[in-house]
Amino acid sequence: QVQLVESGGGLVQPGGSLRLSCVASGFIFEWYDMKWYRQGPGQERELVATIIRTSDTNYADSVKGRFTISRDNAVRTVFLQMNSLQPEDTAVYYCNARNPLNTNEYWGQGTQVTVSS
Repeated sequence: QVQLVESGGGLVQPGGSLRLSCVASGFIFEWYDMKWYRQGPGQERELVATIIRTSDTNYADSVKGRFTISRDNAVRTVFLQMNSLQPEDTAVYYCNARNPLNTNEYWGQGTQVTVSS
């Protein structure tokens, strides 16, 4: 059974930090590109960060220099370190796994991040 389980969300003040984790099971993790998306209130889901199988990374312009995506294949986990958080970062953050060689794609259930004073 495929699962992506996110954790690490919560309430943080502006300027603060959070580290999201996504633990994968049920598929060969190291074959998959891993992504973090987010969906703010009344907004469409947007791609935040990507880390491919080679560990090359890419970021949305809105988070460059503040967020860092990483992966640990040994523990089947992808991380999103979020620094200098701002109210506009408030959203549900979703973990996504996509096999670049076929159409296999999986989503986590999401974790809420709220940035507010």
